[in-house]
This record gives sequence, C-alpha cells and structure tokens, in this order.
Amino acid sequence: MKEINEITDIRHRLHNNPGVSGNEKYAHDTIIDFLSKLHPTELNSNVGGYGVVAYWKSDTENAKTIAFRADTDALPIGHRCGHDGHTSIMLRFAETVAETKLRYNIVLVFQPEEETGKGARKIVDSGLLAKYNVSAVFGLHNLPGYPKGTVVLNRGTFAAASTGVIYSLAGRETHASTPEKGLNPGRAAAAIINRMDTLNCNTADLQQFRQSTLICCRVGEEAFGTSAGHGKVMFTLRAYTNDAMSDLLRDADTIATEESLRWHLQLEKDLVEPFRATENTPELVDKLNDIFTHRRKVTVANRPFRWSEDFAEYLSLIPGAFFGLGSGENQPELHHPDFDFPDEIIEDGAKCFELIMNNIDL
Repeated sequence: MKEINEITDIRHRLHNNPGVSGNEKYAHDTIIDFLSKLHPTELNSNVGGYGVVAYWKSDTENAKTIAFRADTDALPIGHRCGHDGHTSIMLRFAETVAETKLRYNIVLVFQPEEETGKGARKIVDSGLLAKYNVSAVFGLHNLPGYPKGTVVLNRGTFAAASTGVIYSLAGRETHASTPEKGLNPGRAAAAIINRMDTLNCNTADLQQFRQSTLICCRVGEEAFGTSAGHGKVMFTLRAYTNDAMSDLLRDADTIATEESLRWHLQLEKDLVEPFRATENTPELVDKLNDIFTHRRKVTVANRPFRWSEDFAEYLSLIPGAFFGLGSGENQPELHHPDFDFPDEIIEDGAKCFELIMNNIDL
C-alpha cells in the first residue's frame, strides 16, 4: 500500500506538471530519481531528448531480452491522454522488476514525443534496443469506454495509420474588380474538399477502411480589393494498414494534382505527423490472450482503433504487441478536456506487465 500510494502521488505530480512533446524534463527527472533507487543494471538518461531507458540483466545464461514501453508527454491542454498514468504504471512495474529473479533481461522504455509521432523513432535511432538485442516489445494504452482493468486485445492492427497533409495552392492575385485577370485558388480548394470526401469508406475491413477529415481551409486574406492568389487545404488521412495508407495518400494526391492543373495553379504538399499503423504480431497476441485468460477480464476488439500510436515504429522492427487497458465505461474520451487518468488502474497495468514478464515464452 505504501508503494502504490507513492506511485499515485507521482502520477498526480506528473499530471500537475505536464510537458508537451519535446519538453518532458519534469517527467524525465522524476523517472530518473525514482529508478535510481531501484539500481537497474544500466540507466540511460536523455535518450532521444527526454527519454529514459532502464536495463535489468538476468542471471540466467543466454537470456533473451524483452522491452516494455510507456509514453511520457502531454498535450497542449495537459495530460488528457493518460500518459501520466502510463508512466506511473511503468514505475510501479519497475519496482517488481527490481525485486524479481528474472527469466529475461528487461528493458523499460520511458518514451517522449508520442503525440507528435517522433519519440519512438528517436528511441530506435539511439541504438539502445539493438544494443540490448530486444526480442519482443510490449506496450499498453488506457481505453475509455471499457470497464476499468479490462484487457483489450487485437491480433492485427490495433491503431490506425494516419498523417496530416497540407496542399498549398499558388495562383496570382489581381484587383477584385478584375478577377478574370488573376488565378484565384478558391474554386480549386472547394473542388478538392468535395472530392476528398468521396475517399471515405467506413468499414471494419482492414484494406478498405479509409478516412479523410477536413482540418482547415484558407484562401486569400481580408483584403477586399484583392482577388485571392494563394490558399491551403489541410486534411488528416487514416487507414487501417500501411499499404492502405499508401493507396489513400496516392488517391488524395491525385485529386489535389488534378484540380491544381485544372485551375492552372502551382501545388506543393507537406506531410505532418505521419504515423504508421500499429500492426501487432498475431502469435504474441495469442500468447497474451492465453496469459491473461482466467487472470483478468479480456475482450477482443472487433476492429482497429481510429487513433494512431507511434508504438508502430517498434513493431516495424521488433515482434511485439500493443494492448488496451479499460479506464472506465463512463470515462471521457481521450484528448477530452475532462479526461483524467483513474489512479485505480495503475496497479492493473503493472500487473499486466508482470504477467507478461513471468509467463511469456519466446
């Protein structure tokens, strides 16, 4: 009880001192201070910015290495996604790792910059996962809408691929009284918006689901004597597989290219915060199902979640599984201003990681 009360206090302090992506110093220093007392074999600070990677070596000869990951960053509106809770779960689990006769070498990754999709790649590029020869990687995310403590599994894609895309349209300004002498991008922007809507396909089929969401449209400025000459249209694109995402982006580019040519405009494209699909290793999800069954309440998701997770970067290189942990049926959704991670599932999450560590066969 003393230990969980300390972890709960840490969670509250993290919640009250949120660091957005790239500015997680408070979380970094709190994690280092806590882990230093547990004496891991190696403790790496400032990994890929404000990341922390802790390593415990097993006494077992030729032991394999498994990794667990928690994200540490907050949104601009604070910890409204539960990363303060994920960090606390991992710290609670670290106490167990430090007290256990280990079957595997254990790596705990406290990762920054998940919300922008940059953090996982920075951890990978640090070389530490390769240095420790990680054989499998596991992670979780709290899930509003499910009973507290429920484990949510998916054998395939857990979370969608997504990217922001900005199409910049350059024409030519002219006097508002003679718009025919200029190149106004307004009609092209309107056509792109209308045509992008035709790309949507809301289905559970992994290869067929596609989503295009209009984010912003800007044409010209408040200059009533001037016909607009520049504009931007911005969308978020989503798909359930990386191949489907490539197809969706190709089709979106085709629409933007055709309309810019039709209206004699110059076109530039920028991708913003691209995320790969979080594609689990089915065999490892099956093993998690066997481990959790009869120990915890388990449910299987009938389709991937539409939001994205940069845990996908690890899964593109290392076998692994990402799963959900119910945070309450009446809990506000992720990124909602009223969301607050429930302290009572910290122990649930730590127990899930402990069950994997002690029972997974690789």
